[in-house]
Amino acid sequence: MSRIILSTESGADLPESLAKKHNVQVIPMHVIMEGQDYLDGHLPVNEIYDFYDRTKKIPSTSATNVHEYQEFFKRIRTEFPDRIIVHIGYTSKASASFQNALLAAEDVEDIYLLDALNVTGGLTAIVMYAVTLLEKEPEMDPIDLLEKIESIIPKTRLAFLPGSLDFLRAGGRVSNMAYLGGALLKIKPCIELVEGKLVSTKKYRGKMSKVAESLLLDYLQQYDMDRQQIYFIYSIGLSETIKERINEIAWEKGFKNSIWIEAGAMISTHSGPGGFGIAGIEV
Repeated sequence: MSRIILSTESGADLPESLAKKHNVQVIPMHVIMEGQDYLDGHLPVNEIYDFYDRTKKIPSTSATNVHEYQEFFKRIRTEFPDRIIVHIGYTSKASASFQNALLAAEDVEDIYLLDALNVTGGLTAIVMYAVTLLEKEPEMDPIDLLEKIESIIPKTRLAFLPGSLDFLRAGGRVSNMAYLGGALLKIKPCIELVEGKLVSTKKYRGKMSKVAESLLLDYLQQYDMDRQQIYFIYSIGLSETIKERINEIAWEKGFKNSIWIEAGAMISTHSGPGGFGIAGIEV
């Protein structure tokens, strides 16, 4: 057993099975819908889609607050009194969550915090990289662990295709004019993490069955990814046929393992149904 315990936010979309298996502690972020504050993970994503269908609005999302982090770190310290906490946080460029974690940790002993500058599957990739290091070397010094994690943060690549421009428009992320043009031409913008910020980089045209494959091939041409592990992110509504084809390509391109991650409320609120993304770490 390692003397280090890892923690992160729900915005990592770390599958519950992996969190339990590796004892990664996860704190929820927030989704506000119809005036009610829900903890991320406690609001079924389908209810977000139903809400949009009824109102043509999307919920808002918010960071974990300082008090919640204080209670979270206190609980970890109580349950694991002899462990060192390493918290790998949601990008500070898109949320106040990491800053709140820093404030909450001021009076906590034996805790280190890292801004992963990533979200959803990209954040999961970084957390699972740390998990793998600790499995290989349970007695690793925390400073060594931090240095190794920091070294791969700039090499962690996330690209995501929203399933619907409707949700981006409802959230104010595209103008009505851009929405109309994009809808007519069946354009899907690619969202990538660039220095911790969500940025629209390329545009793909066509059905998701075509553009998901194009995104993966472009991604693998642009980045020399570690073939040991790749993560695929999807929002509810992505067809099984697309998933099967993506798995085939990953196998053909030499990937040993692939893990599908269901996007939680934080990503699905902006993606809409049927979104697809890729995350991994460059060699």
